[in-house]
Amino acid sequence: MSNAFRELLKKIGSGPHTSKNLSRQEAAEAMRAMLTREATPAQIGAFLIAHRIKRPTSEELAGMLDTYDRLGSRLKSRGNAPAVTIMGIPYDGRSRLAPVTVLTALILTAAGISIIQHGGEVMPTKYGIPLVEIWQGLGVNFAKLSRENSQILLEKTGMGFIYLPQHFPLAHELTTYRDQIGKRPPLATVELIWPPYDGEFHLVAGFVHPPTEKFMQGALALRRAKNYTLVKGLEGSCDLPRDRTAIISYSRSDNPEIQRLKLNAKDYDLGGKEVPLESKGQLIKQMQEILHGKTPDLWKTALWNGGFYLWRCGICADVNAGLAEVESLFASGKVARKLEEIQKAIASFN
Repeated sequence: MSNAFRELLKKIGSGPHTSKNLSRQEAAEAMRAMLTREATPAQIGAFLIAHRIKRPTSEELAGMLDTYDRLGSRLKSRGNAPAVTIMGIPYDGRSRLAPVTVLTALILTAAGISIIQHGGEVMPTKYGIPLVEIWQGLGVNFAKLSRENSQILLEKTGMGFIYLPQHFPLAHELTTYRDQIGKRPPLATVELIWPPYDGEFHLVAGFVHPPTEKFMQGALALRRAKNYTLVKGLEGSCDLPRDRTAIISYSRSDNPEIQRLKLNAKDYDLGGKEVPLESKGQLIKQMQEILHGKTPDLWKTALWNGGFYLWRCGICADVNAGLAEVESLFASGKVARKLEEIQKAIASFN
């Protein structure tokens, strides 16, 4: 048993009247003890549920992210290369609505924006479809890549992926605790805003509850991250909704003041009901149809998200221009060819 960790646990787990927040350094130390298993299983489980009940502070999230940076696997910057866009989504995946984050990544890489995504296998508590399985359905298997090959892939194609079981097993091994406590721990917020890259980046992350957005903004400010986009997205992802107003906050490196934005898809003739996630097979089929020039129900969701992110990444002057560019990228075959380029690059590692 770790007596030092026990004191940190007592600090956050003493109840609503006497519990206290951790300092950034204390939160970093608590995260280190959990990742390295210096803390016992009983201590780890107690900490995760107590921290969820207390709710994390921005300072605590910043400290935990500091430890993720130190112990986790990160891709390296490429000299004077432009900022990489990091798309953070819940590791426990999507279970109700069809995700388009993979198509958004292909659109952006086809337009010249480098993308890094990260995650693992099917995970509690939602047990939804994870990013890696969607990519596999499109013929891209990130799960077998070493970190070195993931680095090469990013440099060759503009697409990188940190696969937790392979690249950050210390974090992956905490999955069992999520299953046992039956609730998302604050680690889920840490993962959304973790940048597994040591260079300049534009962080994109989703959230569900407004307090989470404030915690994220505070943690990013403490870590001096000035270029980010936070979206009240579908199931906590960074996918913009079409059936309601999208609430977005963002900051840019050249203007760190937080901007507030509300966008409604119906103002761009793209409003409507969200596409349900009926099965993985159906999702992959619709994505393949879009890549081959067809327009299934998922097309409007892909167009809406692609257009928005082309604007936020600085490729287009506004969202309308972004929407037109998405249509052009698909019509010209550039998005489909980018997928083929990634497939061929991974095949070359064998």
